[in-house]
Formats: sequence, C-alpha cells, structure tokens
Amino acid sequence: MSTPLAHVLDGQHAADLRKAARALLAEPLLLARGPRADSFRLVRQHAAELREWFDRNTGWLLHVDTETARLRKVPGTLTDHTHPAREAARAAAPFTRRRYVLLCLALAALERGESQIALGRLAEQVVLDAADPGLVATGIQFSLDRRDERLDLASVVRLLLELGVLRRVAGDEEAYVSGAGDVLYDVERRVLAGLLAARRGPSLIQIASFDDRLAELVAETALDSDDLRFRAMRRSLTRRLLDDPVLYYEDLTDAELAYLTRQRGFLTARITELTGLVAEVRAEGIAMVDPDDDLTDVRMPEQGTHGHITLLLAEHLATRNDSVPTGELERRVRELAAEHGGFWAKSAREPGAESGLVDQAVAKLAALGLVVRSAEGVVPRPALARYAVGETVVLEAGQPARDSSAQRRTPKR
Repeated sequence: MSTPLAHVLDGQHAADLRKAARALLAEPLLLARGPRADSFRLVRQHAAELREWFDRNTGWLLHVDTETARLRKVPGTLTDHTHPAREAARAAAPFTRRRYVLLCLALAALERGESQIALGRLAEQVVLDAADPGLVATGIQFSLDRRDERLDLASVVRLLLELGVLRRVAGDEEAYVSGAGDVLYDVERRVLAGLLAARRGPSLIQIASFDDRLAELVAETALDSDDLRFRAMRRSLTRRLLDDPVLYYEDLTDAELAYLTRQRGFLTARITELTGLVAEVRAEGIAMVDPDDDLTDVRMPEQGTHGHITLLLAEHLATRNDSVPTGELERRVRELAAEHGGFWAKSAREPGAESGLVDQAVAKLAALGLVVRSAEGVVPRPALARYAVGETVVLEAGQPARDSSAQRRTPKR
C-alpha cells in the first residue's frame, strides 16, 4: 500500500526543517549568494518555525531577510576559550589578542564608512582609532608599518571576506602586505549590521571587568519569578547541549542540576526532534552525538600526523586520574616518535618539535571537553575514558570471544 501523500509531505517538511536548523547551527550567518545559498533558501522557507523554536528553547534570536539569515547565538558558557576565531587559510591559526583588537577596530571603521573601501584606507582608520588613550593604556599600539602588523590586518580582512562582510572588487591582500599594491572592497552593510550578537549595546555598559562586561552584553531581563528562572535554565542548558561537546553535571549549579534531572528527557527529545542529534547519557554528563558528523568544528579521530599524535596522547591520558605534567606528555611524544615516526611528517620527528605537538593536541582535546589545562599540567575529564584501550587478549583456537566492551573502557552510564 502506498504511503498517503500527506505523510510524505509531512516527512519532507520535517526533513527540510531539520536541514535548515542544522545549517544554522553550523553557520549562524548564511547569505543568499555563495556556496550556502541552498541552505539560506531552506532557512528562509522555514523561518517562522525556526524563529519560534530557537527563541523558546535557547533565547537565540533569528533574523531573516532577502539577503541574510542570522542566528544570534549566545554561548551557554562565557568562559570557554577553546573555540577562537581562526584565520581563513590552510593553517587556520587562532586569532591572537592583537588580531581580535584589529577585528573590532576594522568593524567600527566599516560601520562609519562608505559602501566601498580600500584596504589602505581601512588601515589608516584602524591606526587612528588605535591611538585612543583607553587602548594605549592597555598596551595596544598599531602603526601597521611592520610586515607582521599588516599580516594581522590582512588576516582580519580575509575573515570578513569569508563571513561576507566584505566582497573583493580588485587587488590582492598579499600585494598590500608586501607594500606593492592596494585592495578595493564592497561593504555588505546588511551583513555587517547583523554581526554583533548582544542584547545590549557595548557602549551602554560602564563596567571595567572584562568578564562582567561580557556577561552584561548577553544578560536577560531580571529573573524575578520562578517561571522566568526556569525559562532561563531551560535556555542555558539547551544552549550547552547544542554547542558544547559534553555537558558535565559537575559544572552545573545545584539548581541547574535539579532542573536537568527532572527535564532531561524533554530537553534532549526536543533537540533530537529538530536536529537529529542523539543523546548519550552517562553518569558524569550528557553528550549530544551527531550521527552525520558535520556539526563540529573539531574532529577526533582525524587523519594525518597531528590527528595520530592526538589520538595516541588521548589513549595515554585516559589511563590517568590525576594532573599530567606537560613535560611527561612531551617525553611520551618522543617515545611515540621512535615507534611511529615512520608514518609521521618529517617536521614532527625533529628535535624540539614535541612541545608544539603536545600543545596542539591538548588544545584539540580541551576543545572537545576531554581535558582541561591546570597550573600543574593537563587533567583528564570523564569523557576521555572512551579512548582508553585495555590490554590485548590473545584467544586460543576454539575459545569463545569475550564481550568487546571488556576491551575498551567507557564512561559509566
């Protein structure tokens, strides 16, 4: 018997809604042109449903017009430093403090500027704004006379190109960096206007502490009733389940843990219905697992030398319950190089390379919620136990195989 047409249409609607939601979670800023144009059209088609779901469950605002779709995501945890902005290049190096300052100064200059701007002109505006006494007092100084400073500005511009804030008309950033030419851009003002994800304007906040200013940027209305407090907890927990690799119970307040204990099934079911993420519930916390493996900016395991080293260090750390000194991890990398170096890139086998290799591996493990850095070294977290491998068991012919779970440690359920 054929499936009724209504059921087919409902199934297609649900599938398209899920694709649209996943597209927004992967890229909170979508443009009507470019490689994500199909995703933009899906989001625009389902804008009303998506807007209602995100507002109710996360407090994230969704703005959609004829050119852009912007999900103003606010992180569930404001103190997570493991997912920095990265340069739009193959190396994908994380932004430094100076690049973040340059990014803010460039955005301010573009907001005041015309619909077209040259990179040289943008640089002049950045230098003028950097002379502000408040910035100078923090030790920030820019002249853009040095090549490394021009490289930083070029990296900021490439990020803005990737986001769609700028569109290159003529020229090349490398020519500007070398002092041999300039670059002309169109400024996409609608995209620029939608970048800031804040409930209050930064200029309205008169607080010195960075952490307090950040909290004020995204603070919700006064929580003066039980309903508002429960809504705030629901939104915060849903944000963390959607954004964080692992939600650990020990990181929650007593009130949040009590609410999650009561509402866990409801919260995870709502997320699964919209996104297709599957809840993996353990004694230590919850991870929303993506069967399609395309909603993460950090993958593990990963191919290549760095991916192999990260996996081997994860296996080593998973056997420990205490803080592991960085020096011990570097010694472990030297031992691994003697065993596996034939499969690694030449640069990873050179003397002294272990320091950078360990730093890169630990950064990835921290971004995945598998370890945390401490003053003493690196501290494994419970979810890392899935990478612990037990001793090899050799079975005699005819001997029944043991349960595979005995060969691999996993977090408690």
